[in-house]
Amino acid sequence: SPRSMSTTDMSMGKIIFYEDRNFQGRSYECMSDCADMSSYLSRCHSCRVESGCFMVYDRPNYMGNQYFMRRGEYADYMSMMGWSGGIRSCRMIPMYRGSYRMRIYERENFGGQMYELMDDCDSIMDRYRMSDCMSCHVMDGHWLMYEQPHYKGRMMYMRPGEYRSFREMGYGGTRFMSMRRIMDMC
Repeated sequence: SPRSMSTTDMSMGKIIFYEDRNFQGRSYECMSDCADMSSYLSRCHSCRVESGCFMVYDRPNYMGNQYFMRRGEYADYMSMMGWSGGIRSCRMIPMYRGSYRMRIYERENFGGQMYELMDDCDSIMDRYRMSDCMSCHVMDGHWLMYEQPHYKGRMMYMRPGEYRSFREMGYGGTRFMSMRRIMDMC
């Protein structure tokens, strides 16, 4: 019954993946992280986010290109994102209502210049005269980092934790130039 549903259930996300474009073919409903969708669907060409926010990845185990999806319908995101292989894994972004804090570092292993962010930054070059960001420590909140200023280019989802080397995480050659809080906007 609806009365027994806790606030935790209400804040959960739900995403439905479909094998074909325009929500056709077999579907798979997901309400949590899924490291490899190939056991459920042979391919994935469209999806519908019914609640919450998700990061989707074009490789298993939350690797490869990633894309932020909020509530809505994605009838053919393949052409939208330019992905050939479709979605292979996804991660639910938990609802969060607290303060945001992240330290960004110029060099790997928390070396070089360090700046602490508590809000969005559309260009670390403009704000801090910082041309590289190679590691970070997310203390509070969930963030999206972008390889270009003004929240453009490839993105990476960062949840609380220490990220000593973006290069070792498979982001060789990628630098992150802007970052944005994932607010209660889903």
